[in-house]
Amino acid sequence: MTLSGLIVPPGEGRILSTPAQHVTFKVTGEHTTTASTFEVVVPPGFDVGAHTHGRAEELFYLLEGELEVLAFEPEVRTADSWRGWRTADGRRAVRAVPGTLMLVPPGCPHAFANLGDTPVRMLFQVSPPTYHETYFEELMEILGAGDPVDHEAIERLRVRYDIEQITPLRHDAGVRQETTPTP
Repeated sequence: MTLSGLIVPPGEGRILSTPAQHVTFKVTGEHTTTASTFEVVVPPGFDVGAHTHGRAEELFYLLEGELEVLAFEPEVRTADSWRGWRTADGRRAVRAVPGTLMLVPPGCPHAFANLGDTPVRMLFQVSPPTYHETYFEELMEILGAGDPVDHEAIERLRVRYDIEQITPLRHDAGVRQETTPTP
């Protein structure tokens, strides 16, 4: 028996795209039993909103650009925005730059937002595989259906995929108007 690995050159993989969103499936459940791997372009003004996953473990690695990121249980969860959250020992969301890695275990609140004016590129892994593959396919259909975005459809989708949304997902430039509180 001959074993073979998988090599996915730059720009290749299964691509899902809308005018504002871009996801490239690099490694899927078809290739591994460990973790799906995607390259994700986060558009300016996109805020995934704080949320948790009951079963999934996620890893984010920033390749290009800057994101505001959070991965902790805050002292107090607020429903409107995660950007002011802090832990009992004073930790807050941080500015992630290329090379930053964020690991999120199941149940841990996490979020990211592109507060800049240019798209951000990150590598994203989720275990178990296939967990987010069909989610991304369905999400891209909703986001690509035109304005206004059907937030109720996104909410139903997230519930089906074991995602507890804590603060709203935002996809417009309005998120860039917020400022990060200083510790």
